[in-house]
Amino acid sequence: MPVLGDTSAAASSPTARGLLQLTERAAEVASRVQREEGLEDQVLRAAIAGGGCSGFRFDLYFDDEARPGDVRLTSRGVTLAIDMMSAVYLDGATIDYVQGLHGAGFRFELPSASSTCGGCAASGG
Repeated sequence: MPVLGDTSAAASSPTARGLLQLTERAAEVASRVQREEGLEDQVLRAAIAGGGCSGFRFDLYFDDEARPGDVRLTSRGVTLAIDMMSAVYLDGATIDYVQGLHGAGFRFELPSASSTCGGCAASGG
């Protein structure tokens, strides 16, 4: 299983550049939920599945463990696991935690997307 360095710091390895990152706020919320729910031994899984308005649905949840073939990395102190197929689409993405009139939640921001996702139930955001 590939293990990569902390993406919150400047990455010197070409393979670590451009990977998924959490904003400071997203990391704070994820760490708090992990601690409050007693999930300290789990990884935060980021995944993409078919569906949603852009053709993709974004998932973010705590998982018991990383799986064989997962890309595993740490961003701002939070350990993430990403399956290889999702990693291709999440390259360069940022996960933020936003609050607004329609509620609060995690939003995936993709550098190659013409719009961001996180505003509807179908997207998982």
